[in-house]
Amino acid sequence: MHRYIPHTEEEIKEMLQEIGVGSIDELFVDVPKTIDGYKIPDGKDEFTVRKIVETLAQKNKAFQPENVFLGAGIYYHYIPTVVKHLAANPNFLTAYTPYQAEVSQGTLQMLFEYQTMMCELTGMEVANSSMYDGASSFAESLLMATRITGKYKMLVAKTINPEYRTVARTYTSPIGIKIEEIGYTELGAVNLDELKAKLDDETAAVAVAYPNFFGVIEDLKTIRSFIRQNVIFIVVAEPVSLALLEAPGTFGADIVVGEGQSLGVTPNLGGPGIGFFTTLEKHVRKMPGRLIGQTKDLDGKTGYVMILQTREQHIRREKATSNICSNQAYIALINAIYLSIMGPQGLKEVAYRSYNNAHYLAKKLEEAGFPRIFTGEFFNEFVVRVSTDYRNRWHEMAKDGILGPIPIDRVYKELGPSALVCATEVNTKESMDRLVEVMRK
Repeated sequence: MHRYIPHTEEEIKEMLQEIGVGSIDELFVDVPKTIDGYKIPDGKDEFTVRKIVETLAQKNKAFQPENVFLGAGIYYHYIPTVVKHLAANPNFLTAYTPYQAEVSQGTLQMLFEYQTMMCELTGMEVANSSMYDGASSFAESLLMATRITGKYKMLVAKTINPEYRTVARTYTSPIGIKIEEIGYTELGAVNLDELKAKLDDETAAVAVAYPNFFGVIEDLKTIRSFIRQNVIFIVVAEPVSLALLEAPGTFGADIVVGEGQSLGVTPNLGGPGIGFFTTLEKHVRKMPGRLIGQTKDLDGKTGYVMILQTREQHIRREKATSNICSNQAYIALINAIYLSIMGPQGLKEVAYRSYNNAHYLAKKLEEAGFPRIFTGEFFNEFVVRVSTDYRNRWHEMAKDGILGPIPIDRVYKELGPSALVCATEVNTKESMDRLVEVMRK
């Protein structure tokens, strides 16, 4: 009997008879066939299967980290070997978030430390123990703003990642939330005049990115000064940049969310990601997800427990803040390991080198005839003007082993031919000079 199928043939037969079905295949007769003529080959020995898989893998295009200049929400950073080594500990490596959680003291401690470090990075008071990704985390922040204020109008900067904005509309439209977008100026930052004009008594929240999708560093202090105190201020932040920039919490942010992939997780074709979610303590019961807390047992020993679970699995559905059924607990654990190993100074060094590389690359591209479109100060990404046939050139660069700056004019049509350039600490002077030379040609 197969070790993962505990039922005997006789038991299966009895169950089928009980529900009036002749065979297992009959259970699927109502499922429409989407693939015709698809045949699964007969089983093969392990050696043969391995060779087949390796042959398929060789068709993939592998890029060296220093030749990756693609950002837009997912970033290539160097990950110390010890991060993967510790994360591979079988006591941590599990396929699912732990139930009977208090038995998993090691995992709970790591999640508690993860929450603490995310609060330190963002300048906020409370962090949950992770969400799916940055996009869903942002969408949940809008839902939370409605729970806090009872209002349904959201002013969302057009400089927030367009994929985040798309996901947010999917999440919020069923409950009647209205999203109005705020444009941007020649700086590449939020248009404050437009923001001021659209603010009214029906506004629940104002959301901006820091740095924004164009890489520009928004003036959070000024934006906060425009917003009424009863309007929720949401900031979508890039966590590595927060080692160098002032924390959003110091500028009066109510909710700070974002994507944590850059904290120790390889890009892997865009995932897995992890959404971080931080807020003020006064809003904690409106926050989605769950919280890990530190306490003492009867013997006075330190222990870790789940202190707040606002998910529908744990409380009455109508009382739940979200229908989120799991989280990225393992990825949060990787974030915690990475942050612990890098420390404040190490993460600051990563941010500083990324900043320097991006500014070096911007200068070289400008000299090569690719001027920046926006004049605002930037962190590690910036937008440049490119030729009308750049998209074809982009694919040609990929064949040459360079994952170049991503064209963005299909989303931001008003910019014309344009590309978003990214540089991090893994890009070398040689690789950046090569990119400039290839783009010049």
